[in-house]
Amino acid sequence: MAILYYGFILGALYVLGTAFYNLFLHPLNRFPGPISHRASYLPRAWHLFNGTLTFHVGDLHRKYGTVVRIAPNELAYASPQAWHDIYGHKKAGEEEFPKSDRLYKLFIDPPRHIINARRQEHGALRRQLAHGFSARTMAEQAPLIRSYVDLLIQRLRENIERAPTVALNMRDWLNYTTFDVIGDLAFGAPGGFGCLQQSDYHPWVRLLTDTIRENACLIALANIGFSTPIQWLGKTAASKNTQHRAVVKEKVQQRLELGAERPDFIEGLLKRKDELDLDIDRLTMNASMLVIAGSETTATLMTGALYLITRHPEVQRKLEHEIRSSFKSEDEILLNTVNELPYMLAVLNESLRRYPPLASGMLRDVPKGGATVDGDPLPEDTVVSVFQWAINHWDKYWTDPMEFRPERWLGDEKYKTDVFDAMQAFSTGPRNCIGKNLAYAEMRLIVARIIFNFDLTLDPECRDWIDGQKAYVIWHKPPLNIHFKPRVF
Repeated sequence: MAILYYGFILGALYVLGTAFYNLFLHPLNRFPGPISHRASYLPRAWHLFNGTLTFHVGDLHRKYGTVVRIAPNELAYASPQAWHDIYGHKKAGEEEFPKSDRLYKLFIDPPRHIINARRQEHGALRRQLAHGFSARTMAEQAPLIRSYVDLLIQRLRENIERAPTVALNMRDWLNYTTFDVIGDLAFGAPGGFGCLQQSDYHPWVRLLTDTIRENACLIALANIGFSTPIQWLGKTAASKNTQHRAVVKEKVQQRLELGAERPDFIEGLLKRKDELDLDIDRLTMNASMLVIAGSETTATLMTGALYLITRHPEVQRKLEHEIRSSFKSEDEILLNTVNELPYMLAVLNESLRRYPPLASGMLRDVPKGGATVDGDPLPEDTVVSVFQWAINHWDKYWTDPMEFRPERWLGDEKYKTDVFDAMQAFSTGPRNCIGKNLAYAEMRLIVARIIFNFDLTLDPECRDWIDGQKAYVIWHKPPLNIHFKPRVF
């Protein structure tokens, strides 16, 4: 009993001593934030585990200002300058803020990839992948992408014919489409993952969304001291991460056996796989990241956009007029022609502001020797980030931030004080989204084809669809039910 008693006393003294140090002696003790957050990682972990962290950080910014200490060694910023300082290009001799392993390298064993690679490796990988996202390659990919959009429209029509009064869950249909497109472009798999063909999820796609939510919970646990058991869990067959990598590895192996040169994302890596030391495991990790970044995020944005469009009839009418007056037939709606729709672009930009696919902060570590963020000198290894949702919904930068107003992107006088640099939906600097142009083109094409062919009505049960959603790095989206009525031409 005495051992337990003294063990308890020592444990309590350790916790109190750590809290005292974090509050009064830590190098970040000058920065504002709730006492509980400055003293312990528990509040941050709790909010992350519950999918409320990004909204909580937004509340903290409104209370404490542009910089908030949300954990003993972590600062959340909300300013255009912070975007530049943390994520932007560096001058010669300046160190890059590396991506924090707290978020991007949860498990020790899997090799690094395009998302979490260090500076030199990232540059080499990105140069090889760049060809797959070039304007020339996009033009070569256009017929393939169009074929999947054709199939989406066909499937929607078939469902409407079978049950005209039943709403369609567009969360699922948009996921089917983007995963099939990326499955083909990343792995050279005809039919992608077969989601549109089967009108259902491929088991791997379900596994992927489970993996992302699992990782958010594991990150929360790792932050409060459970790193060792999490490493063990990541190696077990029951882990969603292990199952996920096994499926991707199989797809990569199939692509290697295909051999033929084709305009897909992984072609550039295959050409120099020996030079870049890309064995099957490293190819698997890179392919996995390409699929996640190129499917779930694009589908999420389009799902949010369709909700916001149908939730605001005045926006829907303007968008319908622009699309339907610009094209005489859907054969004219192509990846290049949808670039000529200014109101469509404004709608997508406002959707990105209101419903950013990556709502949370992209964590970076202050480099060795320290650095300055938004005028604040910071010690090395401090974790810093800008939370997308938080900065996108702060009235410090936006007029009516909680409203959906595409006009703000078209020079409307009412929104002349908006600070548009505050939004960086695709990040900025040398690690910004390599697929930004493809994502915009794909979103424009799919939304334009849907609006051209159908009249849409939001199901009353989904009127408040966006409210109360959880954000585990990406959103945990409920079904989005929309009633479709084919247009009569």
